[in-house]
Amino acid sequence: MSPYACLVATETGDGEYPMELHQVRYFLAVASTLNFTRAAEMCNITQPALTKGVQKLEQELGGPLICRERQLTHLTDLGKAILPMLERTLASTEAVRRRARQFQRKEVAALTIGLAPSISASLILEPIAEIRNFFPGLQVELREEPESRLVELLLGGEVNVALVGDLDETPERIDDWTLFEERYVAVLAPTHELAGLPAIGMEALCEAAILDGFNCDVVPRFQRFTDVPAHQNHRSNRDLHRQHLAAAGFGIVLAPEHMPRLPSLRALPIEGDPLWREVRLLAVQGRRYSPALDAFVKVARLRDWSLHTKSAFYIGRHSHPEITSLSA
Repeated sequence: MSPYACLVATETGDGEYPMELHQVRYFLAVASTLNFTRAAEMCNITQPALTKGVQKLEQELGGPLICRERQLTHLTDLGKAILPMLERTLASTEAVRRRARQFQRKEVAALTIGLAPSISASLILEPIAEIRNFFPGLQVELREEPESRLVELLLGGEVNVALVGDLDETPERIDDWTLFEERYVAVLAPTHELAGLPAIGMEALCEAAILDGFNCDVVPRFQRFTDVPAHQNHRSNRDLHRQHLAAAGFGIVLAPEHMPRLPSLRALPIEGDPLWREVRLLAVQGRRYSPALDAFVKVARLRDWSLHTKSAFYIGRHSHPEITSLSA
């Protein structure tokens, strides 16, 4: 049996029979030309071999597909009924083979990167651009999920690599590399009553309205430094939505310093810089890396983030006029 056997199976009274791909190709050639001689030339085989393949397909399907007449060769009703399905079968198979060839030649390199909600995609724009020079067919998918969910996706193979903040616990099967540390700052509208201060104290923050997110780790981190619960009158699971609320005067966003921001907002340090976190890279331990994943992990680990974390955010400014950098 050929390696393409069993791509399609049709059940007749005698049971289930394999349908080989070359039989499908022969039938489609005859269906398009209605001439066995020209169909054999299209398939680069002899006419007897083509005829035998079509007859075998007819036996497996339990009925004639082509009515052969001297000048009026045509498809039977069964042949007409199955023609669209066999065309789709052949097209899908050829698409699979093309994609496999492209992958082997590195013309297609898929990379799925998971990002925790408080990690901006602006962090990885330059690393992705760098490895794209070696993989012109790089196809990047970004997934934003809570840290715990990202670990599940990593172990399940749905995400190749992830960037997260501090984790309470890292499973043994996860490789964990610290990329850099960063502080949190207060992001607020210029009209906010605290906007004129050189830095905002923790006491003032406790009295202010803090804009929280459903999967955001900032407010719980903030509350570990004070016994007073933060005022959380407004919430959103999108960072940009919280920034728009802040711009409208609804409160303050506590954000990592790298996080891009709306140009209408100001970023102020917090007195004493009490809020810090590590940004970490996660991958599954012992799992074989694809060339694209291997390149991304190496670039991320070898990168001097102290030089690039601030400059990277100006990329976001130029590509998205609505956003600027917290460091500006």
